[in-house]
Amino acid sequence: MPIELYRIDDRLVHGQVVVGWGQPLNVTFVVLVDDALATSDWEQELYRMGAPPEMTVSFESVDSALAHLAEYQSRPGHGILLAGDVETMRRLVDRTGTIRQVNLGGIHHRSGRTARLRYIFLTPEEETSLRELAAGGVTITAQDVPATPPVPLEQVLARTGD
Repeated sequence: MPIELYRIDDRLVHGQVVVGWGQPLNVTFVVLVDDALATSDWEQELYRMGAPPEMTVSFESVDSALAHLAEYQSRPGHGILLAGDVETMRRLVDRTGTIRQVNLGGIHHRSGRTARLRYIFLTPEEETSLRELAAGGVTITAQDVPATPPVPLEQVLARTGD
């Protein structure tokens, strides 16, 4: 399965993803799943500029990602699928039944969110969604870069911003 990482990161494509994850995983393609971004050519161009030229960046809505997921999973090379929020990833996981691991990357502060790690802030609804995914057999860990150890979901939810 060439999608090496299913990640939630509200910044989508940025240096930590491209260099921090892309180089160690030898990533050749990134799939960004975001319903609004999938229809915005100018925003897509901005995200493409954040990736090196040898890395293909594709933009999908949840529905189109579901329609093309088998193609991405059988594509040559290694890839990362990125969703900008918990709900988008949850919709993908619930509808595919094949995503078994999710990485929590940067989910940053905004109103109504509580700090869980220095790079993870969650609303009560997001916490519930993540718990439900985990109860359904999905392994969820937080890990900002590959060099740091993954933090299991229950430990993430027990923490307060460290």
